[in-house]
Formats: sequence, C-alpha cells, structure tokens
Amino acid sequence: MINFNGTLTETPQFSAHNRGMLYGDAVFETIRYSGGKLFFWEDHYFRLMASMRILRMEIPMGFTLEDLQDELLKVVEAENLKDKAASLRLTVTRNEGGKYLPEDNNVSFYIFAKELKDPFFTLTEDYYEVELYKDHYVNADLLSTLKTANKIIHVTGSIFAKENDYANCLLLNTNKSVVEALNGNLFLVKGSTIKTPPLDEGCLRGIIRKQLIEIIAKLDDFTLEEAAISPFELQKADELFITNAIVGIQPISKYRKKTYTNTVAKNLLGKLNAKARLG
Repeated sequence: MINFNGTLTETPQFSAHNRGMLYGDAVFETIRYSGGKLFFWEDHYFRLMASMRILRMEIPMGFTLEDLQDELLKVVEAENLKDKAASLRLTVTRNEGGKYLPEDNNVSFYIFAKELKDPFFTLTEDYYEVELYKDHYVNADLLSTLKTANKIIHVTGSIFAKENDYANCLLLNTNKSVVEALNGNLFLVKGSTIKTPPLDEGCLRGIIRKQLIEIIAKLDDFTLEEAAISPFELQKADELFITNAIVGIQPISKYRKKTYTNTVAKNLLGKLNAKARLG
C-alpha cells in the first residue's frame, strides 16, 4: 500500500514527467518503526525540511512534524505493521513541469513500508568484507550531505561490490579521503579515539551518525574526532563500522589484509537502542 499525497492506494499514478525520475529532483528519508514509534523522527523531519530548503522546494503548510508523522503511520496501519517492526521510505519530489528549470517549486510525496525482522537494532556477527570504490568520487560539498534521489555513485558502487564478492564498499571524495560507505556513515576506532569524517568532506548528514556523536561525547573512555580519514588509516584501525537508520551499526570484519574486532560497536549499539527507546 502506498500513501500518495495523503491517499492510500495500491496503484499510484506516477507521470512519465516526474522530476524525481527525470532529474533526480527529489529527497527522501528512510525511517525505522517499532513499538508504535518512529525512531528519531524529529531528526529525520528536520533533516528533510533542511534538505528541501537547500533545494529550494516549497514546503507545504501540511508538512508539519505531526502531519507527516500521521501520514507515515497511515501506511503502517494499512500494511498491518502496527505491532511489528518496519522501514518506511518517505520521498518528496518537486512537481513535474519544466526542464532543468522547474515551472514551480511545489512538491508531492509518497510513502511505502517494508516489514523488518527485528524490533530493535541488532549486531550481526556475519563476515563483512569491504573494499574501496574508486571508479567515481563523492564531491566534498553541501549537496553530497543530502539524501537526494541522485545516488548513481552508490548504485554503481553496489554493482561493483556484488561483482567482486564484497559486502560493501567505501567511497572516496574528490580529495581522495574516505568519506562513507555505500549505505551509511563510517566510523573508525583506534585506541581511545573514535573518528568519523566531518560533513564538509561530503559525507551524508546521517541520523544515526548524529546519535552516535551525541552518545560518544558523553563517554569517559573515548574521544570523538570529526576529521578526514585517509585510506592508509583503514589498515591501522582497531575497528571500522558503518551506521544507518535501518541497520543501526554494521561492524566491518575485513578490509584487504586487515581484520577488525567489534567490541566498541557492540557497546555503542546497546546505548543506541536505549536512546531509540527514549527518543
């Protein structure tokens, strides 16, 4: 069931002139739902509003925190997921009309949901090998921090990973720094320092990234550093892990000849789940 501009339907009518399809002129949020609540919904909402402003989209009067939450929960109920866990994708596209220059900046939205197995974030012990993806680079700029529908680097990187039997790939920016994974932000642990690339490197303004930065800032045993990560540092790290709003924390097992532990990731996951319950 799709919520298309507030109407529940199994057959939404998407135009061939949809600007999201023609130009990637759309933004989206992927939100975890469980226990009757949307995890970190306020953070998702304010990131969406900021992204729409940056892209000069008109924000409708009905796009309040409460109204959009209701639209998301409509889909949860329609799909009989109220007592289950789910991921929801909310996509906002600029209305059709014009070429590169839009005829207007008004928007449409649609929402769909998919059931998840686990009600909270869980840490997988599965083998998880990554490699650098160097065919294309992420621009170190503001647009790269947004969750837009223009993710062709992530698409081609995912194909590369599958063709070469990697679980994921790490992306480089135009400065040749490691900026993120194909599907989330990157954290590196070395001794008592936990490091993640800053936003001005072009990494996604991730929701779980934000939560972990807040969690780590309160820890006595670790220091958080937002700084560029060089490829050389990857093989010197004790741990590497990826974060996103659906998985939570995904430890990396191996990069080239280096293998990693996941002790810090496990500890942080418990704190992340506690924050999700309270948030």
